[in-house]
Amino acid sequence: MELRTPLGRVLGLGSAKQGTDHFWRQRVTAVANLFLITFFVIFIVVYNGEPHAVVTGALANPLIAVLIGLVVLSALIHMRLGMQVIIEDYIHNEAIKILLVMANTFFAIAVGGLCLFAVLKLGFGG
Repeated sequence: MELRTPLGRVLGLGSAKQGTDHFWRQRVTAVANLFLITFFVIFIVVYNGEPHAVVTGALANPLIAVLIGLVVLSALIHMRLGMQVIIEDYIHNEAIKILLVMANTFFAIAVGGLCLFAVLKLGFGG
């Protein structure tokens, strides 16, 4: 007895149609974070205790500003994906699950927007 629709059999898609995409995005951001977070930690160690003007000058360097922006984006995407998995696995009430997944997404967007604004403002000498 086949439980899949004819279209589902033709397309070869599972029920959610995005499980492997989610899996690979989380793995790719994890690998990117290995390099980006290493850069970020080194940046923090090098500029620890430096005056504000020195750190602002370093962030005005386009390469540094872009790398810090990538740190923010990659870490937030990875965080959102990981939290989504936790919410989906451990919250059993569908209404609460939907609200929490939405809140997780909005939180990541808000934090990302604020962080990128700060990096851009420092990068352009604000």
